[in-house]
Amino acid sequence: MAKLTTEQLLEQFADLTLVELSEFVKAFEEKFDVTAAAPVAVAGAGGAGAAEEVEEKDSFDVILEAAGDKKIQVIKAVRELTSLGLGEAKAVVDGAPKAVLEGANKETAEKAKESLEAAGATVTLK
Repeated sequence: MAKLTTEQLLEQFADLTLVELSEFVKAFEEKFDVTAAAPVAVAGAGGAGAAEEVEEKDSFDVILEAAGDKKIQVIKAVRELTSLGLGEAKAVVDGAPKAVLEGANKETAEKAKESLEAAGATVTLK
């Protein structure tokens, strides 16, 4: 079996749906006994209680609350942000409120929110 390059692996992942990618991450974590979660730095020596208060949220869900008047543009934006096909993206938009991205970092979540809002959607970050 030929070894795949990083670029070839990324191309394969690009074809997966969010559900398939989530299942892959879980299987990867179990197989190699690791976690894909980003490590959180603990600031100061004030104990666990103080560290929890200082800790900034590092994982966001981008929730599509409503598509608005420009449903087609919102479907296009959902497709650009995810690897979903047309039917799957339409189902997300039709099923609002619904998560478009889950567990995204702050920068990615904010860019996704801006993109969806520019298309006419109502979006919240959780």
